[in-house]
Amino acid sequence: MQVWYRSLRLSQNTVAIWLEKHQNKQMENNRLVQISKTMSKALRHNPQRLGLQLSLSGWVSVDALLEAFNRKGFSLSRAELEEVVLKNDKQRFAFDETKQNIRASQGHSVTVELDLISLEPPEFLFHGTTEQSLTAILETGLDKMKRHHVHLSIDTQTALKVGNRHGKAILLKVHALEMHKMGYSFYCSENGVWLADAVPPNFLELLKR
Repeated sequence: MQVWYRSLRLSQNTVAIWLEKHQNKQMENNRLVQISKTMSKALRHNPQRLGLQLSLSGWVSVDALLEAFNRKGFSLSRAELEEVVLKNDKQRFAFDETKQNIRASQGHSVTVELDLISLEPPEFLFHGTTEQSLTAILETGLDKMKRHHVHLSIDTQTALKVGNRHGKAILLKVHALEMHKMGYSFYCSENGVWLADAVPPNFLELLKR
């Protein structure tokens, strides 16, 4: 009986330790997600929100970014910043060669010049959207809207993940190489997202509905 009781206590302690570690890990992940979201808003859309001034190429010094977070009462260390850049699932941020400056890789609505070079794209690229946007897209094509470019994915899984952010995803295939041969420019950001100024409807193919 005593052996059984000791085993039960050990099992309960093991579970308690596991739960504590799991909860701490979840809290850490939630914090990193919040940091990433705040950085996206500041480095892509509204740097003034944190009192930042982006360079013409979208860079801001790491020290300035850390100070801006701290001014807002959101303590952020250099180690945490590097972890966010490294672990971000879409690699939204990048350091320069000196590791002293940081910027968003793409997706800006503020005016920046990313020094992108026109490249030959793969034969097909993909774009995830939603049912409510589909009719307009099939009529007029993909438009960059308030952003600098239309964002395109190299694979269907990524495109569907993007589309699912706003509802049930609809998948479109872009005949990218055909477009390129017709004189349209394509670019590839530092984190592997393909970019175009627009995609006319005749280069789109509906794959999943």
